[in-house]
Parts: sequence; structure tokens; C-alpha cells
Amino acid sequence: MALTVAGLLEPAHAAFEWSRRTQRPDGSWPIQLRAGVVEDANSDSNFCAYIATGVWHHVLVTGDRRFAAQMWPVVHKAIDFVIDLQVGYGEICWARSEAGPLQEALLTGCASVFHSIRCALALAALIGEPQPEWELALGRLGHAIAAHPEAFTEKDRYSMDWYYPILGSALRGPEAAARIKQRWDEFVVGGLGIRCVVDRPWVTGAETCELVMALDAIGQRSAAHRQFGAMQHLREEDGSYWTGLVFADGKRWPEERTTWTGAAMILAADALSDTTAGAGIFRGHGLPMGLQTDFDCECVAAGPGR
Repeated sequence: MALTVAGLLEPAHAAFEWSRRTQRPDGSWPIQLRAGVVEDANSDSNFCAYIATGVWHHVLVTGDRRFAAQMWPVVHKAIDFVIDLQVGYGEICWARSEAGPLQEALLTGCASVFHSIRCALALAALIGEPQPEWELALGRLGHAIAAHPEAFTEKDRYSMDWYYPILGSALRGPEAAARIKQRWDEFVVGGLGIRCVVDRPWVTGAETCELVMALDAIGQRSAAHRQFGAMQHLREEDGSYWTGLVFADGKRWPEERTTWTGAAMILAADALSDTTAGAGIFRGHGLPMGLQTDFDCECVAAGPGR
């Protein structure tokens, strides 16, 4: 996505082609590959779904309908694989092994999957192939995120669980604003960015930039700009970004400049500057919301008066 924003379309196309080529017949990818060797053959539902976000973002930026058609079968198989892992209130199991789904759902991952299914439905509409099963799955998943915190493994030490329901577009309006306010002082470190983990003196660039995009998505632009500026201490002279800083002793940790940190920075910069046509992808404007009430959950069936 960052390559696309930067106009490096040939490398971006190569990355999508690699994804197409390495997708397994069931629509999944291994959790980890290194130098072409599978190191973890299990499948992560969030990772698999995210191809839809990447493809839709590329289509928004480039307007390339031929690319959309080429990648549609890849997205179709990936989303079918992911919604097959939906359980309970509508949450999605975080992984699948040869033995079957791992019966654990993660809020951050599910919030990201929610956004990816919305992108997949937008792509389906562009291609002209409606997917009613995806609409139902999306509605159930959104309901689980908004109304059933008990469906997810508790990970509230991590900042991602704080802002991802907003970044993934499952929460908007007063609920989103209240969620940001509720834990702001726990995670935000003045002038440095945000903590990755609430009880660790460690700020990270990628998480800070994701928060920037979440704030932008709910109209808190001034706060988004401030946090974007706050993480720039991680920038190296060559334009790369360190992963994080342990502010208790002023040391970079880990001692690496990661592609995902730089990529998150590029996407955040695009969101704040509205440079490309994909700048608002995490705002979710115009993305399908799925079926809102037509699914089986006691609290939905009972209505607001319960």
C-alpha cells in the first residue's frame, strides 16, 4: 500500500503478483515465510483478509479496473476462507491449523478483518458480483465488535486493542470518540507517540501512525497531526524509521528500521495530506456496511428496549 501511495507501481504490482502466486488453494497464506521457505504453515485470518484492503486501496489510487479484475479471484478466495472461521456472536477465529480453527478471537484482528470485508464488498460491487454471504458475515462481525467484548480474548494491555475498532471502521460517532478519550492518558506519551503496551515505557512508530489514521477517520485532525509530528523522532537521516524508543533510558529498541513502520508513516502522511485518492480508505466513507440486523443474536432480536 505504501509503495502504491509513493507511486512505485511496478514494485507494488510485483508484491500483489507474489500474493496471487503464493495463495494456497483454500484461499489462505502461511503465517510466516522466509526466503521462500514456509516457517509457519498455519493461517492468520487477519493476514489473509488484508489482501482485500490492499487491492481496493490500489484500485482507489490508480483507478485500474483491469487490476481489480485480475485480483478479484484472489480476494474472493481469501474472504471465503476467512468468513468460514466465523463463530459465536460473529467473531472470527484468529488462525487455522491443519487440525482446524483455533477457538480464540482477537479484537484487533477482527477489527481489521471487518474493514477488509468492507473493502472486499466494494470490490465485488465494482466487478458486478454481489456477495450476500459476506454482507451477513460483516454485519455479524461488526455487531460482535460493538456489543460483545466478551467474545474476544482480553488483550487490553496493547494499544492496538484500544484504537483498532476505530481504525477498522467498526466504531464511529460518539462511541468512537468516547473510546479514544477513555484511554488516551494511558497510552499517549507527550511529544513521543504512543505506547505499544500500556505498562511498558516503549513508544512505537507504527502504532502511533495507525492511531493517527484512526483519529483522522473520526475527524480529530488536530490530534492526528500532533501525534504524527510526535513520532518523527524515530526518523533516520536516510528517511527510514526506527521501530520504537524505550523512553525510560532513551534507547532505540529493537535496533531495527522496519518496512512496516515506514509504510505506516507513509499511509498516515497520505491520510493527513489527502495526496492520493486512497487517502481516506480508513475513513470508510462509501464502503458497504453489510446487514445490520438480519442475523441471529439474542440482543439484536430483543431490540433496544431489552
